[in-house]
Amino acid sequence: MKKVSIQGYEGSFHQIAAVNYLGKDVEVIPCATFSEVVKIAANAKKSDGGFMAIENSIAGSLLPNYALLQKSNLKIAGEIYLHINQNLMVNPGVALEDIREVHSHSMALLQCIDYLEKHPHWKLVETEDTALSAKYIHQHKHKHAAAIASKLAAELFNLKMIAPKIQTNKNNYTRFLFLQRAELISDVHNANKASISFQTDHSKGALAKVLAKIAEANINLSKLQSMPIPTQEWQYRFHADLEFESLHDFENAVDAIKKVTAELRIFGVYRKGETIL
Repeated sequence: MKKVSIQGYEGSFHQIAAVNYLGKDVEVIPCATFSEVVKIAANAKKSDGGFMAIENSIAGSLLPNYALLQKSNLKIAGEIYLHINQNLMVNPGVALEDIREVHSHSMALLQCIDYLEKHPHWKLVETEDTALSAKYIHQHKHKHAAAIASKLAAELFNLKMIAPKIQTNKNNYTRFLFLQRAELISDVHNANKASISFQTDHSKGALAKVLAKIAEANINLSKLQSMPIPTQEWQYRFHADLEFESLHDFENAVDAIKKVTAELRIFGVYRKGETIL
């Protein structure tokens, strides 16, 4: 059985990602912060890796998490895309008209604001985690409070989803990375995606030269994210996700990119993730 660190608590979307990627037997180690997720994932005595959200289709990139990845020695072993559905849930026997307050993380409340505004008499209570809100409602047997959380949280805490999929934007997806220590990762022979980072100098057209090398190698650049380098004023490092049909094409691209960049680093070579609805 694999043990992996996740951000959030039992019933969180991170756990859903872990279960869908590794199977139902996976044991999760809840963490309050992403920094703790990375720290435990890197500890051979505590875990077999960790899951970390890296970008969302609405909110965009989680820049602090790119920085955590950069500072760590962890590798990307794989990825998964999760359709984020927010659900209103209550204890059994509680009706919609009984609700007086709704508990959830501030982001989840914001994602469901159109639905919540239809019930102006409800008090909105911000919490640190969606799943923790569901657990709180269950433990205190609230008859006048609801939580917004995942379907898994409802199942874990015996809550009834009184209003499923109440998020305003139905096209809400989060990409999660499965991070592991290098010694745990085997070569993926059918790999078709890789994540790298590199630094360019300030010369004219430096970044354009890198992008040209990627295109010439028959590689699809699916993500390019710039990040400031704290120790170097107005200098930037770039994170790139590359998709390819042939591992040979990727290797050729790396050889070409090395000639026009500094500090090229490969975070992982893996299979493009599936989307879980």
